[in-house]
Amino acid sequence: MTQWIGETFTSEVGWSHLESLVGVGNRMAGSDGEATAARETRDALAEFADDARTDEFDIQGWIRGDSRVQAGDTEFDCLALPRSPTGETTGELVDMGYGLPEDFEQADVDGKVVVCASNIPSWYDRLIHRREKYYDAVEHGAAAFLFRNHVEGCLAPTGSVGTADAPLGEIPAVGISKEAGSRLVREHEGEQVTVATRAETGDATSQNVHATLGPDMEQTLLVTSHVDAHDIAEGAMDNGAGTAMVVELARTLADRETDLDTRVEFVCFGAEEVGLVGSSHLAAERDPETVKAVLNLDGVIQGRDLAAYTHGFDALGSAIDRVSDRLDQPFTTNPNHGPHSDHWPFVERGVPGLHVYAETGDEGRGWGHTRADTLDKLALRDFREQAIVLTELAVELASNATTTERRDTADIAAELAAQDLATGMKRTGDWPFDDDCRERERATVGTKLQGVRRPDSRTAQQRRRTSGRGCTRA
Repeated sequence: MTQWIGETFTSEVGWSHLESLVGVGNRMAGSDGEATAARETRDALAEFADDARTDEFDIQGWIRGDSRVQAGDTEFDCLALPRSPTGETTGELVDMGYGLPEDFEQADVDGKVVVCASNIPSWYDRLIHRREKYYDAVEHGAAAFLFRNHVEGCLAPTGSVGTADAPLGEIPAVGISKEAGSRLVREHEGEQVTVATRAETGDATSQNVHATLGPDMEQTLLVTSHVDAHDIAEGAMDNGAGTAMVVELARTLADRETDLDTRVEFVCFGAEEVGLVGSSHLAAERDPETVKAVLNLDGVIQGRDLAAYTHGFDALGSAIDRVSDRLDQPFTTNPNHGPHSDHWPFVERGVPGLHVYAETGDEGRGWGHTRADTLDKLALRDFREQAIVLTELAVELASNATTTERRDTADIAAELAAQDLATGMKRTGDWPFDDDCRERERATVGTKLQGVRRPDSRTAQQRRRTSGRGCTRA
């Protein structure tokens, strides 16, 4: 074991690929940059794994144009949210605070321009996703949607709107910085403001990157990330780091190929940021029975310590615990559901899936989805340390000693309801379950959330249980 750990802690392979990805420039879904990054990732995987290839699929294209928020003689800096339609509208400005569902129920926003914060209050019991706030605004007749960052630094946030069935949103939507949004509300609430967005839309193509290692067998462990990123930044944290880690794991697992009892398939998805399109494409065509588990890396190395949503798959949480104990490294597990990354199209089909990220201690996504998502925020030391832990986890999940079982989708639906996630997913068009799940869903509403399992800072063996929601992704 010592030799591969030492080689990993001196490897430049994954980090060099990360530098290449951020050097591509715009990696927006369907862009030339995304295609370039996919080809470079395919070629990087081909150095260590077999059958490296890309698989293309069609998407709704969206290319950013100009956008503006005008109040009186003042124009405020903003960014159109991806898949916002082209349009211009004027209406009374109303501050919706956090933009909670009950806020919309109590306010009259018909024909108005609404402002919602990018975070939620600490006392609130569930995540309110950006798209849920947007569709609450649409449902209540708003003329435009302003998404105000809660992070200081004059950083306008981005993040897509739209649904799988209707990829383009219904009303103009922009991100605005905390500072600009605060001034806008302070000086112009109750007044007429104009929101204008422009975008080029049409047919486009994205692609998934594939490569394999290990025994020639039907059953596979999927090790995944996403290649695409928002066009406003380098996309280092979200999710160049995850894709670079997949490349690094291809290198480490090639050296440990004889330790793999299950075939490992590396998949770096396209078009994650516009609705998990690439992973949904693969999940729809892949027999769920052939997927042993999904190890999805999205948000790694943003902090030093790893964490994961386990989605109620006890075997996955136990595998993490064994690796944490073996390497004496902290690794938090959260058994609740986190439906906002590329593992989810598989988990919703009952496939065992992990979403692995790094704990940052920040509220929300921090630098993510802003211009500040840059390479300088990340540390090579963290990359190498986490590569060691994740290599060992991949081997553990691929082992015959680790058995995984699919879950009943009705149980998953019921848990989503119990964890107060179902309402938002239905509002945003992300609810995949049929009527057969409704009775169990209703019967389970009111069940308490399960706690996060977090290794003690002293040793992995000295554990304590804490409660919390863990990291949220979008």
